[in-house]
Amino acid sequence: MSPSRDSLVDALKMKGGTGDHSYATNSHYQRSVFYEIQPLVIENVREMLLKNGFPGCIKVADLGCSTGQNTVLAMSAIAYTIMESYQQMSKNPPEIDCYLNDLPENDFNTTFKLFHSFQEKLKPEVKGKWFVSGVPGSFYSRLFPRKSLHFVHSAFSIHWLSRIPDGLESNTKSIHIKYPYPSNVYKSYLNQFKIDFSLFLKMRSEEVVHNGHMVLTFVGRKVSDTLSKDCFQVWSLLSDCLLDLASEGFVNDSMVKSFNMPFYNPNEEEVREFILKEGSFEITKIEKFDHVVPYKIDREEEDEEQSLQLEAGIKHASWARCITEPLLVAHFGDAIIEPVFNKYAHYMAKYLSVSNHRRNMTLVIVVSLTRK
Repeated sequence: MSPSRDSLVDALKMKGGTGDHSYATNSHYQRSVFYEIQPLVIENVREMLLKNGFPGCIKVADLGCSTGQNTVLAMSAIAYTIMESYQQMSKNPPEIDCYLNDLPENDFNTTFKLFHSFQEKLKPEVKGKWFVSGVPGSFYSRLFPRKSLHFVHSAFSIHWLSRIPDGLESNTKSIHIKYPYPSNVYKSYLNQFKIDFSLFLKMRSEEVVHNGHMVLTFVGRKVSDTLSKDCFQVWSLLSDCLLDLASEGFVNDSMVKSFNMPFYNPNEEEVREFILKEGSFEITKIEKFDHVVPYKIDREEEDEEQSLQLEAGIKHASWARCITEPLLVAHFGDAIIEPVFNKYAHYMAKYLSVSNHRRNMTLVIVVSLTRK
């Protein structure tokens, strides 16, 4: 018997540890996106401090922090911006509480070890002012006391849904949204995202102080994209791999048909609409970045091209594996992991052999919000 929709999402986490297929080792794509949006994060931190009169204690949360050095990078950039801003205003440095949030099964330990090593290298005047703690739980629920947070950061998390959408029983040829699909599939995913994103905003509206800021980064899609296009190429390729394994008898066909990813990448209009309807936050800015999917093929030498494509396919498979392995294990068991990602590497190599796929873009949406 396959897991229930809700119990499957309970297993949602990035692959922990620091091994070859871990999130910590393979999340360089997410890191490169943060470097691109870092100026916007810094701008929002400074604006928040001005609007809130430089309080003596600043409370910052990273929601969906996952595991590894990316959250260290983000929180350190925020903390240094706060310290520099106070110094520029000739004010005494504040105490900074950094809260790292993710689901209870998340590998917090790897991140805490990185933070400890990082904090040991801080200047004395900063070291005694910066405190880090973990907050396990779903960000679709209340996590913090009322009116306590000054700044909220969340990267590559809100596109993960709280549960598998209802009404996907007929979605047997894909694990997500892939053309052709039954007419209700897109509506089911959109409705679940609307419920979840609206709830996320409501929960944060209770926790964030007046004039507090949030910067949210997630995978999106262009408004102009027709629904005949695959919503996210990673899931399209993974669907093909799982269907192959079912046809080969390696995994039960009904197990594949009942598996759907709890993921939705919205377009800007959907994001804007749901924020305005919820009503607690003012949209300061929405930016979109076309970001190159990692491990593209750059070289064109004919004699090396095939091996380069396979190498890129293997690396991309590790990237896909680090964000999906726990979910796949929860539904199918451990035995499927090596076969499915061996297939994925070859499918990706074939995909990259088509020249217009080599710079395949993923749209990243960044939203800056201010608590009214």
